[in-house]
Amino acid sequence: MTQPFDRRIKIAPSILAADFASFGAECEAIEAQGADWVHVDVMDGHFVPNITFGPAMCAAIRPHIRGVMDVHLMIAPVDPYIDAFAQAGADVITAHVEAGPHTHRTLQAIRAAGARAGIALNPGTPAAAVEPLLDLADLVCVMTVNPGFGGQKFIDQTAKIRALRAMIGDRPIHIEIDGGVDPATAPLVAQAGADVLVAGSAVFRGGSAAEPQAYGDNIRAIRAAAEGVYA
Repeated sequence: MTQPFDRRIKIAPSILAADFASFGAECEAIEAQGADWVHVDVMDGHFVPNITFGPAMCAAIRPHIRGVMDVHLMIAPVDPYIDAFAQAGADVITAHVEAGPHTHRTLQAIRAAGARAGIALNPGTPAAAVEPLLDLADLVCVMTVNPGFGGQKFIDQTAKIRALRAMIGDRPIHIEIDGGVDPATAPLVAQAGADVLVAGSAVFRGGSAAEPQAYGDNIRAIRAAAEGVYA
């Protein structure tokens, strides 16, 4: 989905924290309650110690998502699967800089497949690792947990976020934060320069697809906390 670039705060609930038996309804519910993007965490049990879902699931939920489907590939190798996720309807495809030796080629392939290209950094990887890749990137995802499982404690990466913000300059590149985002941590990352906030349990806690009001309350709380840094 093509959208004009802007740096306003965007909330991207991770469906890893949703009801797996009701993904379509859950996607519709979070969008109705104010989600900007829908974040899909793909894990392979190899690059990260968990297995989630693949292109078929992305294709199945695509009709239930009106906005941006943001697909985060925590897999290695990445390149053989790019076309499948693009054909499944991914608007953004993010690969990890740690997942392979030819990340530049991976970003080229993502763009060639018609998706926006993201590059992710684990907590132990410095910002400098993506500096040579920024001209091919539409998004940089900063992991604030070690990837593999939801519900982990936030790891402070604000210095890295600030370094990326300075590197990016005026280029139209989003900085996304993934891991431990809630109303307490959202202001820290927003102040450092992030504009896309992935939140799992902090969004889905207390609600359901049938009774999604809590989703809206949670999304508004995270957004208000993040936007408060600009007030």
